[in-house]
Amino acid sequence: MKQHFTDERTGISYTLQGDYYLPDLALPAEEQVEVGLWGQRHLQYIKERRKGFYTTLLTKCELNRHLTDVNKQAEDMFFRLVKQMAEREGVTEQLKADNQMEWVARMNNIRSRATEIVNHDIIYD
Repeated sequence: MKQHFTDERTGISYTLQGDYYLPDLALPAEEQVEVGLWGQRHLQYIKERRKGFYTTLLTKCELNRHLTDVNKQAEDMFFRLVKQMAEREGVTEQLKADNQMEWVARMNNIRSRATEIVNHDIIYD
């Protein structure tokens, strides 16, 4: 038996695996982009809760692009929310200079609230 052959009608090549010929299929190369924290959280969510959507993105080679878009949107929203909340609540550089512990506590609170909003509106939507 031959190890490899190509079907002339379809143009698909096959390789002998044990007793069976299996098609040599591969997805087209997708640009590899580093996905940030928000994109990784969204990936975990769609893998666990939206399997059909995840499979569709994966087979269309659009997963990395989608995760990169989600990561950028979430990052932009997070920084915008932190800035707006800090301004509204009077958490300034002057407070940081005067009382660092108070500034850290208030900024941690703001960052936690902003994280919850981004998670609710973008990541787990």
